[in-house]
Amino acid sequence: MMRYSTGMFAGILTGALWGFLWMIVIGITFMLVSGQITSLPIGAATLAGVAGAMTYLAVEKDARTTGLRIASAAVIVMVLALLTLGQPLGLPLSTAPLYQFLAIAIIAAGIWGSNIICLSGFSAGKLSRYQLEQLFIRVAKGFGFVVFGVMVALPFYVMIMTSLKSQQSLLANPLDFSIDLSLGVEQLFRSYVELFTEFRFGTFLLNSAFVSVATVILTLLFSVPGAYAVSRLRFPGQAFLSRSILLIYMVPAIVLVIPLYSVFSQLGLRNTLTGLLIVYPATTIPVALYMLQGYFRGLPAELEEAGLMDGLSRLGVILKITLPLSLPALASVALYVFMIAWNEFLFAFMFLDNVDIFTLSRGVVSLNSSEVPRQHLMAGAVIATIPVLVIFLWFERFLVAGLTAGSVKG
Repeated sequence: MMRYSTGMFAGILTGALWGFLWMIVIGITFMLVSGQITSLPIGAATLAGVAGAMTYLAVEKDARTTGLRIASAAVIVMVLALLTLGQPLGLPLSTAPLYQFLAIAIIAAGIWGSNIICLSGFSAGKLSRYQLEQLFIRVAKGFGFVVFGVMVALPFYVMIMTSLKSQQSLLANPLDFSIDLSLGVEQLFRSYVELFTEFRFGTFLLNSAFVSVATVILTLLFSVPGAYAVSRLRFPGQAFLSRSILLIYMVPAIVLVIPLYSVFSQLGLRNTLTGLLIVYPATTIPVALYMLQGYFRGLPAELEEAGLMDGLSRLGVILKITLPLSLPALASVALYVFMIAWNEFLFAFMFLDNVDIFTLSRGVVSLNSSEVPRQHLMAGAVIATIPVLVIFLWFERFLVAGLTAGSVKG
C-alpha cells in the first residue's frame, strides 16, 4: 500500500490544485462577462480535478491511450455535474446558457489538459526525488503562467469593458462588465468619439508622439557617441565613467521635481514641451549609454581597425561599420526610450498646465474628476495603452536581441 502513496499523493495534490485554480479563474471570468453573480462550487471542482488525475494515473504510463485521456476528461465533467446537482457554476443552466456552457467547457478542458501535461510520464507508484522535483517544476510553471496571465489580462478587460459601457449601466451595476452588442457600434464606442470631439485627445496624442519621438532622437544622438567613446576609446576616467553611468537612478525622480520646477519657472521653460525635452533625455541617456556600451564592446574591434586602415575617419567608422552592425541594439534602445517618454507622468503632471500641450498621460489624469464619467477615463487609458502595446509587440524581437547582445563578448 505504501508503494503507491507517493505517486497517488502527488496526483491528488496536482488534480486538486488545477480544479481549484481553473474554477476560480474561469468562474470569475464568467461572472465578469455575463454579469451573473454566483457562488462558485470550488470544492466540487477540486474533487473533479482529483478524480480526473486519479483516472489518468490508474493505468500504467506505458499503456495510456487516447481513450484513457478522453475518459479522464469525461470523469471530470461527470463528477463536477454530480457534485453540483447539474449546476457546475452554481446557476441553473438556463441562466446565460451560452456563457455557462463555454465556461464549463473551458474549466473541464483546463483541468484535464493541466493534469495530462503535469502527470505525463509519471505513475501512481513510488516517485523518486528527481521525479517529484520535475512534477513540482511543471505544476509551478503552469500555475505561474495562469496566475500571471490573469493578472495581466484582467485589468485590460475591465478597462476595455468599462470604456464601452454607458453611464446608466455603470450606475445601475458597477460590477457588471458584460457587453451589450445590441447597442450597436455607435453607442458602444461613444466614449471614444467624445474623447476626440470634446476632450481634445487628438491633441494629446500628437503631443505625446512628438515628445516621445524627439526624446528618442535626442537620446540616440548623445548616447551613441558617448557609448562608443566609453567602450572603444582610452582616456582618463574611462573606467569610472563606465561604472557610474547609472548613478543618476539612485536619485528618485520626486527629489528632482521641486528644484527643476523652480529653475524651469525662472527660465520660462515650465509649461512648455521644451522643458520636457530637456528632462526626458536627461533621464534616458544614462540607460541608453549603459545598454549600448555593452553591445559595442561585443562587436569585433578588428572590423573598425580595418576601416581605419582603409582611410575612414573615426566618425566614418561609426557611421559605416558600427551603426549598421548595431541595428538590433539601436532598435531596442529606441523602443525602450519611447516607452519611457510615452508613459512618463510625474514631470508632465508637475510642469504642464496648458491643456493645449498636455501629453497623453497628463490628459488621462485630467479626466479623473467627478465631472467626467468613468467610461471616458477608461477609454482614455485604453487609448494611452494600445499604441505603445502594439509597438512593443511589433519590436519585441529587437528588444530581446538588443538586451542580450553584448552580455557576453564575441
